[in-house]
Amino acid sequence: MHYDVFNGDADGIIALLQLRLAEPKESTLVTGIKRDIELLKQVDPSLARSVTVLDISMEKNAKPLNELLGQGIDVFYVDHHRAGDIPKSDKLTALINTDANICTSLLVDEYLAGKYRHWAIAAAFGDNMVEKAKSLSLESGLTEQQQQALQQLGIYINYNGYGRSVEDLHYHPAQLFQLLLSYPEPLELIAEEGSVFSLLRSAYRQDMDRALSANVLFESASCKIIQLDDAPWARRISGVLGNELANQSPDKAHAVLTRNADNSFTVSVRAPLNNKQGADEVCIQFPTGGGRAGAAGINQLPQEMLDDFIQVLSQYYL
Repeated sequence: MHYDVFNGDADGIIALLQLRLAEPKESTLVTGIKRDIELLKQVDPSLARSVTVLDISMEKNAKPLNELLGQGIDVFYVDHHRAGDIPKSDKLTALINTDANICTSLLVDEYLAGKYRHWAIAAAFGDNMVEKAKSLSLESGLTEQQQQALQQLGIYINYNGYGRSVEDLHYHPAQLFQLLLSYPEPLELIAEEGSVFSLLRSAYRQDMDRALSANVLFESASCKIIQLDDAPWARRISGVLGNELANQSPDKAHAVLTRNADNSFTVSVRAPLNNKQGADEVCIQFPTGGGRAGAAGINQLPQEMLDDFIQVLSQYYL
């Protein structure tokens, strides 16, 4: 069988959406919450004929990737996160670009020569690559209203990917992908009454209203750190809140900390929009940390390492 393995955020879902609109294929879907990135180990090599992997770090999936390649299984891999050493194999096709202004959906857009460009624009907005998304919107002849609608769609799909488990989400990412697959043109989805777009918009607004009044744990000239409660609404909004804060103060780094049941923190970090580098370098200094230059995170930051994290983040961007 064929496996489609993809991140459960806007970039991963929309990257696969573009591919399957262009190249329909029966497949087993492997995905999860935004932070569930070691997904390739869920692929059974004894059942796999071929595998497509989208928007998950090759570095974090190196072992199962090498096992698949070693068994002669074709792998098509597209990503923009830290890759580590890319295996040399005629069974691997890898489109990897870690530039801070590229995302997986934009790499797929290039691969498909812009065939589903409006979806790629929504994904870029969802990944907070606002300037790139606006540039593509202009090239595509979109009106200001259409551009804003695609921006909202990307944000809402991205918002749906955050949570401690899929139970926190409004839609399982695999279910959301399948719902979106009925809309080759995203503007038709947006215009449809009662669609997944309108349902996510309502939920997003409720959660964001609560988040914007949350506690500021630390603020300096270089960064701002917000702490959210251990609650489903907080876990859902944690990633997109970081993007919202970054857009409001583009010269500052931002971190959103959500308390976990074991008293540790899940951390989302956004580099300053005017200096999109270093978020991954900050996060990999801590266990369970990783990501990319513009946006990164830590799955479980121990309470006793909180002061160290604050110091590292605030000092990095001085």
